[in-house]
Amino acid sequence: MSAPPAAGRSNLDAILSQARADRERLDSGAVGFVSLTALGVAAVVGAGIFVTTGVAASQYAGPAVVISFILAGIAAAATSLCYAEMAAMIPAAGSTYSYAFASFGTLLAWVIGWDLLLEYLFGASTVAVGWSGYFVSLLDSIGITVPHALTTAPFGKDPGIVNLPAVLIVLSMCGLLAFGMRESAKANNGLVALKLGVLVAFILIGAWFIKDANWKPFVPLNEGGFGDYGWSGVLRAAGVVFFAYIGFDAVSTAAAEARNPKKTIPLGLLATVAISTALYVAIATVMTGMVSYKALDVADPLSAAIHAAGPSLAWFDSIVSLSAVVGLAATIMVVFYGQTRILMRMASDGLLPDALGKVSGTRQTPVVATTVCALGGALIAGFVPIAALTNLVSIGTLFAFVIVSSAVVALRRNRPELERPFRVPALPLVAGVAIVFSVALIVMLPVATWIRLFVWLAIGLTIFFAWGRANSRVRMAALPD
Repeated sequence: MSAPPAAGRSNLDAILSQARADRERLDSGAVGFVSLTALGVAAVVGAGIFVTTGVAASQYAGPAVVISFILAGIAAAATSLCYAEMAAMIPAAGSTYSYAFASFGTLLAWVIGWDLLLEYLFGASTVAVGWSGYFVSLLDSIGITVPHALTTAPFGKDPGIVNLPAVLIVLSMCGLLAFGMRESAKANNGLVALKLGVLVAFILIGAWFIKDANWKPFVPLNEGGFGDYGWSGVLRAAGVVFFAYIGFDAVSTAAAEARNPKKTIPLGLLATVAISTALYVAIATVMTGMVSYKALDVADPLSAAIHAAGPSLAWFDSIVSLSAVVGLAATIMVVFYGQTRILMRMASDGLLPDALGKVSGTRQTPVVATTVCALGGALIAGFVPIAALTNLVSIGTLFAFVIVSSAVVALRRNRPELERPFRVPALPLVAGVAIVFSVALIVMLPVATWIRLFVWLAIGLTIFFAWGRANSRVRMAALPD
């Protein structure tokens, strides 16, 4: 049983009350449509475009990875439509956590919130490690060598002392978040503009170096197993590249600080998916035309395509590496932004210690929550090998997608009278596509990922029943009508 809110008050009413309070203490109106879209693009057009595109093309789909991105974009669009309806109706900072609280009660809200804490923390830390690799490589290209011991965690293969660049980027991005939302949004807008400029330049310049022979066959023949090229490979690649889209939910965490959130949050979500899909499709088209898909199974597929074009494009390689450093820094900041707001919202609802829910009166940011994220993220990025935890990040996000898509249907049925500034068209079909696609990908994840998730949830449920449930009941009962 979930903890009930105050007598006569529904969970939805309680969340809406909290959302109004958040807008009074945070810097409401700090981000408009452009900044919201930039937040989403920063989260989605990150490691996926610099790494995942090459992996999906080389191992599963060949040049037909373009079709895979279109299929994944359709699934992401269906999910973002569900997010848009919920965000317009419940403009709360907690995103999926708040939607679950309003639709299904405190227990499921805790489960998804606890799950998201792990997803965001390890997601941001994983990107920080990737950023470190690009940054060290960029420094090396200009003659600056960073000792191996200071770029590698002390555990795993070929251990070092600490991944110092990863630690520093985490602390820097969290420091910017603590300073203020307006400043963070402006910085992110600049980083995203630079990244998009370089990617568009890659598309326009690379188009002159396309060789038709690299697109033949467009769909490589299947080699016997499911996903080993052929049309099954296209579907397998769609599942792989879908993970590149999972950051768009960061837009909805900005609801308490958005200008006119009932309008701008849905628009920001849909614009994020549209822009990201167009970029991914264009990049994949040009990349697979510049070089054989078999040569793209590398950590930096964009560089592989540039090298294939010959020495005339050598000057552009460093610029692309710089865009990766800039782009991944923006991704780190946005992911930590989402986590701090979910921490703040859960603490304000009594499910986490009160200190995490406090907002600075001068900076209008949750400074304690941001500090906790900075320290936790720095420790993980600097000292823990992240590779084994990547799938754990994925399963958390996919679980959140299922919850949100189900919540839209549940509230349409249970609370049809509610004002819905945005409504999902053809809801059963759209929500069904989002749920089926996410569940299919969850099922395909390794067993070890499920085990890690269950262990994490077991810890979370112990905390909930021992402390969080009773504390939240008291907090919700004390809310003003």
